[in-house]
Amino acid sequence: MQRFRRTAAGALALLTALAFAGCAFLPGSQEEADVPEIAETPFTPPPAEESGAVQFDDHAIVVGDGPIDVQAWIDPMCPICGQFEEAAGAELASLVDEGEITYSIHPMNFLDRASQGTAYSTRAGSALTCVAVERPEGVLDAVAALFDEQPDEGSEGLSDEQLVELLRPFGGEGLEECIGESRYAAWIQESNDTALAGIEGADIEAVTGTPTLIVDGTSYKGDVTDTDAITAFVTSGGQG
Repeated sequence: MQRFRRTAAGALALLTALAFAGCAFLPGSQEEADVPEIAETPFTPPPAEESGAVQFDDHAIVVGDGPIDVQAWIDPMCPICGQFEEAAGAELASLVDEGEITYSIHPMNFLDRASQGTAYSTRAGSALTCVAVERPEGVLDAVAALFDEQPDEGSEGLSDEQLVELLRPFGGEGLEECIGESRYAAWIQESNDTALAGIEGADIEAVTGTPTLIVDGTSYKGDVTDTDAITAFVTSGGQG
């Protein structure tokens, strides 16, 4: 798999004592008045079961079929998620290609509040899901592209038209329509709410921020920019 990688130098390390949660969910920050709606978007009920790389019931976009279970919760607007992708994206893609891991990406949207009313996190997460449904082999390239062109937190984010152009190389024929109608917006919201309410089979009760990385039930608490540390943690099944 040829990866779409960013050419800029590695991002600055922003270390915290928190359990890898760089963009923290703040209680009370998603009151109704703070959460923008996507104008004229039909919010259909979330789909069920599976389609392409998407396991709707598990709120996950899943690639690979290796024995090590790797799960990541990300918000497209979160700058620390961008640092994580910069540090670990190519390595995780290689491990998927080599059959070492099953990689589940759980999109979140709690940073919709940081996009001036455009609901960027929801729209970008829905756009990624469009790729995952129509062309599963394009998922990790699409993730890399989204973070390569990640807008500043607090900006309006990319428009739907810009998302289409960015993800067109990785999506299917129906990508433009799917992105334009934010087809999976309701599922992204459900994915976000489920993660904040609680997760099963892990050493943490719920996701408190992004990125959150869990490998075989163990959460990563290290440096989000340390490629070697993340790789060792993943390949050891969370024991590194």
